[in-house]
Amino acid sequence: MRMFALVSTLMLTTTATTLSAHELWLEPLDYQVEQSGQLQAQIKNGQDFEGNTLPYIDRRFRHFIVFQDGDGIKVTGRNGDVPALNMTANRTGLNVVAYQSTPATITYENWEKFQTFIDHKDFGDVRSEHDARGLPDADFTETYVRYSKSLIAVGDGAGADLRVGLETELVALTNPYTDDLTDGFQVQLFYGENVRADEQIEVFAKAADDTLEVTYVRTNAEGIATIPMQSGTAYQLDAVVLRPAGEAVASQGSVYETLWANMTFMAP
Repeated sequence: MRMFALVSTLMLTTTATTLSAHELWLEPLDYQVEQSGQLQAQIKNGQDFEGNTLPYIDRRFRHFIVFQDGDGIKVTGRNGDVPALNMTANRTGLNVVAYQSTPATITYENWEKFQTFIDHKDFGDVRSEHDARGLPDADFTETYVRYSKSLIAVGDGAGADLRVGLETELVALTNPYTDDLTDGFQVQLFYGENVRADEQIEVFAKAADDTLEVTYVRTNAEGIATIPMQSGTAYQLDAVVLRPAGEAVASQGSVYETLWANMTFMAP
């Protein structure tokens, strides 16, 4: 399997939840693994790099694949398995784990809760368009999909991240395990075939003692952001697209869609 096809139409299997404003990320048990060791990662849902551990449930994801040098292997397991990713690390180099959830929904009881989300993710003036569309101030629904990646070094960890075809995607331009991080870590943000210029990326940096620092960076005209690195720190990057619901999603009752790009890795 080479890469995912870019998703243009989403078949909806929605599940109500209150976790839309929280991140979903892949958290390796070890970011650096010896060849023939175990490649293991948990699916986490929460905020500030802390959250619930989700088991392997095949109906919750559309894609779950480990790429190495462009070749992908599907992650398999039994429903209920924890950690959700648990396979032998047979392929030396940079392993890129990619996960796409199935769609789920959240209903906002009032505008204030939605505005808090808008401000946090720096979406700008959503209110004007909301009013122009004649949408209500309460009890409106959003459909969301998660597009999460994780970088794991096997053996020497050599190699590069790549676009795997997620509808919105963070792509590392720096290999954190082999490149010089003195000048920071570069990442490029995509939405469809295009880069996302002047967009916010939220950065969660968790040190070895579990202290957390949250910062924000913006992409340049090429969709690239540079993030300062601290040795011995785990990083989570998160960027969100908000858009009016497309026809397929709107037919299920939602008025907005959010697409969440996420990436985790370690700075050794």
